[in-house]
Amino acid sequence: MSQRRVVVVVYPGAQALDITGPIEVFDTANRRRPGEEGEYRIEIVSPRAPRVRTSTGIVIEAEPLGTGEGPIDTLVVPGGWSLPEALADRELVSWIGRAAGRSRRVVSVCGGAFLLAEAGLLDGRRATTHWAFCDELARRYPEVAVDPDPIFVWDGTYATSAGVASGIDLALALVEADHGASFALEVARFLVLFFKRNGGQSQFSTILEAQLADRPPIRAAQEWILENLEQPLPVPEVARRANMSVRNFARVFRREVGTPPGQYIERMRIARARKLLESTELPVGQIARRCGFASAETFFRSFGRTLELTPNEYRRRFQALAPAGLVLGTGPADRSATP
Repeated sequence: MSQRRVVVVVYPGAQALDITGPIEVFDTANRRRPGEEGEYRIEIVSPRAPRVRTSTGIVIEAEPLGTGEGPIDTLVVPGGWSLPEALADRELVSWIGRAAGRSRRVVSVCGGAFLLAEAGLLDGRRATTHWAFCDELARRYPEVAVDPDPIFVWDGTYATSAGVASGIDLALALVEADHGASFALEVARFLVLFFKRNGGQSQFSTILEAQLADRPPIRAAQEWILENLEQPLPVPEVARRANMSVRNFARVFRREVGTPPGQYIERMRIARARKLLESTELPVGQIARRCGFASAETFFRSFGRTLELTPNEYRRRFQALAPAGLVLGTGPADRSATP
């Protein structure tokens, strides 16, 4: 019987879910079609075998790196809080580079993309990692085309995924590529998972107001924008507030802030809308007005273009309020109370 050899390389301080998430998908695939062609044979190897402590303290048993020699179907490289130490481990980085050359496909989860990049495997390729570390990946490895939004990115035989649980999404995609969509859906259902999540990483990233510029006129313009998001805010009016010509204002604003004024205003409107969707029950049309969108339709288009979700989908996923009519309590007396 032909098997697909999956080799997961681990190191001290690796993230446990980066390792176990994809493994559970492959193992469940085996259990849903036991003994059939294309079964996954999972091996775990490490330069610190036989026992490797993950970042959560869970200890994983592994074989020495030498047992990972020979042809590999899928090489999996996890991330973890100990990445600085892992990147400095030349034995580990060198082994990953060599192992990739005899693998049909190479996969990273979360910060594992840094190890692939350190081995020179992502030069000239598109890649992603956890949204919080995309800028650092791009800065440290300028030859890598970092895309901060997708849940995972395929480029040839290399696939990189975003943060932590996205390794499960990517593993499901690998099962789909190997055995078809209907079987991958069966695996996802058994694991009680979405088969394919809507939207990219931006829906999960922390909402931060953009850093204020150093130059006083630009900083004053940013502050005025944030205080008046419900207004139309045409760029000529914002430039007038900064006491600058429109052309000079646009040029200096982009240099100081890193984005054109119009795009910055739209970003701040979306950030305000996300907060209101998460923390209030205001109707979507009212949120659109409060954030300065000309119409609900304009709001829907801008929100969808930015997050690949509708406002209502975003609210269902991230609203912090209890559902309407639900009374939260700790005992029988609480359950009989009315809101």
